[in-house]
Amino acid sequence: MEKEKLNGQFEVLNPWADADPIPLKGISPRLPNLEKKKIGLFSNPKRAARLILPFIERKLKERYPSLEISFYSNSQFNVPEIETERKEQFKKWVSDVDAIILAVGD
Repeated sequence: MEKEKLNGQFEVLNPWADADPIPLKGISPRLPNLEKKKIGLFSNPKRAARLILPFIERKLKERYPSLEISFYSNSQFNVPEIETERKEQFKKWVSDVDAIILAVGD
């Protein structure tokens, strides 16, 4: 078997597939402001997540005093809440807020 000579050239391959022609957008449109809105603060069951959300609540309330806050914590590790026995409770909570902020405790 003959060894190839290195000549300082190489081919670069792009690991991405063809781009989707539809531009990406968020799941929901961004709220124009948070005045008089109800914001859900969602945490996964890792302990640092629960420590972050009270700070976020305080900062949001300082900026938007009319803001209402609703908390919800995921009931199981590594399982989407929509797939747990609390599915209906979660769906009700989601339908009752204008936006959600998620805290992950990693």
